[in-house]
Amino acid sequence: MDASGANTAPAEPAAADQPPAPDPAQATPAAQAAQAPPTETSAAGAAQAPPARAGCSTAGLDAVGAPEDHPRHTSPLLVLIIGAMGVVFGDIGTSPLYSLQTVFSVHHNSVDPSEQDVLGVISMVLWCIMLIVSFTYVGLILRADNQGEGGILSLAALIGRKLGKRSSRASAALILAVIGASLFYGDSLITPAISVMSSIEGLEVANPAFAEYVVPAAIVVLTALFAVQRWGTGFIGRAFGPIMIAWFVVIAALGVPQIVANPSILRAVSPTYALAFAIDRPFVAFIAIGAVVLSVTGVEALYADMGHFGRRPIMLAWFCLICPALLLNYFGQGAMILRHPDAIDNPFFHLAPDWARIPLVVLATCATVIASQAVISGAFSVSRQATRLSLLPRLKVIQTSRREGGQIYMPAVNAGLFLGVLALILSFKSSEALASAYGLSVTGTLILELSLFLLLAQAVWKWNLAAVIAVGAVIGGVELSLFAANVVKVASGGWLPLLIASVIIVVMTTWLRGSRIMFGRRADMEGPIDDFVEEVHERGISRVPGVAVYPHGDPTTAPLALRRNVEFNHVLHEHVVILTIKHLGVPHVRRESRVVITDLGRPGDGIVHVYYRVGFNDSQDVPRALRQAVGRSAELDFDASDARYVLSVFRIEPGEDTCMPRWQKFLFRVLEKASTNRTQALHLPGSRTIVMGASAEL
Repeated sequence: MDASGANTAPAEPAAADQPPAPDPAQATPAAQAAQAPPTETSAAGAAQAPPARAGCSTAGLDAVGAPEDHPRHTSPLLVLIIGAMGVVFGDIGTSPLYSLQTVFSVHHNSVDPSEQDVLGVISMVLWCIMLIVSFTYVGLILRADNQGEGGILSLAALIGRKLGKRSSRASAALILAVIGASLFYGDSLITPAISVMSSIEGLEVANPAFAEYVVPAAIVVLTALFAVQRWGTGFIGRAFGPIMIAWFVVIAALGVPQIVANPSILRAVSPTYALAFAIDRPFVAFIAIGAVVLSVTGVEALYADMGHFGRRPIMLAWFCLICPALLLNYFGQGAMILRHPDAIDNPFFHLAPDWARIPLVVLATCATVIASQAVISGAFSVSRQATRLSLLPRLKVIQTSRREGGQIYMPAVNAGLFLGVLALILSFKSSEALASAYGLSVTGTLILELSLFLLLAQAVWKWNLAAVIAVGAVIGGVELSLFAANVVKVASGGWLPLLIASVIIVVMTTWLRGSRIMFGRRADMEGPIDDFVEEVHERGISRVPGVAVYPHGDPTTAPLALRRNVEFNHVLHEHVVILTIKHLGVPHVRRESRVVITDLGRPGDGIVHVYYRVGFNDSQDVPRALRQAVGRSAELDFDASDARYVLSVFRIEPGEDTCMPRWQKFLFRVLEKASTNRTQALHLPGSRTIVMGASAEL
């Protein structure tokens, strides 16, 4: 026995759109929540309400901040709007830097700077933005929030709760969500690399001699970006928001003079130009639309980042500033290309006069750093959701805001993204080379999120079937066209997001499969808590002086350490406290409302179950919870400083079990060992903490 806090087997997949389900493989859900009090939480494991038992009362357990309640964004609306501009829209807001350049430069042998082609391309860009971003995401998908959270995994969890986790449609939704989340991770790696490099490459337009400094400068900028993530998206949003406001004003101002000089570009507002382009030159249009998709990259981050700021600030920011600014700039680039066909090598920077190009490069670099923030923040949200669904091992999560529950920082995810981005920059060395790898992950995610949304709309919201079919046909048809146009780029770089997604899928499915197997074995070892209490009384187990506290995540089973103590030592302490921390989706729970006590149906036997209800910004360490519970009942009449803490450990040993292939079992054990250390997370005193448990072969 020791206080090493060895990692344990993973938990059963958490329940859909509520705080995560019990994690009996951890000493307590607080283990995921206490690394850096008072603002650190974890990515999995709040306890469910206890079953009713004779002689005990759990009234009021969910009275404040019930799991079904959506966490409210309590910051002022203007603050949230500015923050959203600084985090959510950076990716899609910097697409003008490389979208049209990719259309005309990469495919210049096919797409000409002629009037027909330019009007057709600009019309495609306009209607992609309006249909996919304004209508589909801002108008529809952002309404599918899961306790205030967005993202494809959150959407799948919402469907699972509404339809039942065991339903075939819920299972299909989870599979699609795993694929979509894996593609999003690929996007999270490619976006920072291509965005920052495309802005710094503007130096080449001003002076070709600067070309050799592009890669080193990109590395320096991105290193600084990943280093500031620990300060939180709220801080970053407030710092970056004014910069992005300036960015959108500037890109709109760059486009307006060109439109005024050549107002004929406004004809591209009509979708007939896009259709005529596709009909007259179908193959060229097909190739072009594979690059046009770059104009909507980042739209999936709008949904993934919703938990950071909320739907309303995102919607207002989009319609009031971001969308008009983007369209003015795209139309301005199109008007300039019609007048100066030789500007297709980098149309965005050619919009600016010579004297303004260096300042524009500086502003663009700042903006692309912020663009990277959108997918980084989204990756944090998706990763936390993945742990709640037992798709990833327990990860350290730091709550970075005292008001907004969705604003988090995950050190392991941040480090992984940083290393991946550096590898891409050093391998591809230019934004043009990365452009071919970019579209596939984005379009794949778009299709999967639309599919899950339509399933939710039809099966849960009870939309008319005709409406579901209409949305699926129109929006799905556009997204499938975008996806098909990017499939042809697999050999030239599209393999990269597929490779990244494949690795993530293997990791997620391995953890999900292994966790289900080991959860079942551990639950069998623990057994129901009611049966354990009855067994203790029937056998007349001897009691010894002292207080033993067993942190435990599952209120329905007996802590493994408690059962092992009785089996090996044949004694129980005079006071036995099973302590479960219940996380609620609110910032704070009133102190007087935090503790709920049940005597497990045997009043006066000294065995009690304490539920400690906390918000995401409340103290979440076990000793403090115990001190607040002491004195609340006759069975809790003792000095908390005398308590001994006993952690349950469930070690996984290599074996000859054929339930999983050998390579998958090895990967599962590696992931399990990489999980967050529980002893440090719980803030338990080392001199008064021991570990007991059992092991199982896998």
